[in-house]
Amino acid sequence: MSGKHLIESPTKVDGAALWRIARDSQKLDLNSPYAYLLWCRDFADSTVVAKVDGQPVGFVIAYRRPAAPDTALVWQVAVDVSQRGRGLAGALLDELFARLVPRGVAYLETTITPDNKASINLFTSFARRWHAELASSTLFARSDFPDDEVLHEQEDLYRIGPLSLA
Repeated sequence: MSGKHLIESPTKVDGAALWRIARDSQKLDLNSPYAYLLWCRDFADSTVVAKVDGQPVGFVIAYRRPAAPDTALVWQVAVDVSQRGRGLAGALLDELFARLVPRGVAYLETTITPDNKASINLFTSFARRWHAELASSTLFARSDFPDDEVLHEQEDLYRIGPLSLA
């Protein structure tokens, strides 16, 4: 797959591919395949998928916060290993927020574990490109997660904005 990226809203047929990309990332918390199918159906207006030759190779899934409709929370960003290092994740974020800002979204929120330097860099670059402020704080401490065999790192909230197309 070496063609040009087409970035568009997903349809439910993209759900299985998004699940595979998330699984293969070996970094994301993997949701069930059913969740990705629902996401592509119910949140297509706040999600973008990159395709090469008709095949999904990356995505950003987000949703508008019901209690703060001027804010979109980016749930996951993933790029297929074959497409990494080409700026695709940043292009996906830029395209998504170019669509959301005219519809009243002024802030991007996301959570990132402190050890995920790639995501920290991605969102710091986004804030710089959009000439927006970035603030971070702890949203969920390690102790907020269920005591399981797999301990979850704390999740820091990154808030970027206000966003504007000007």
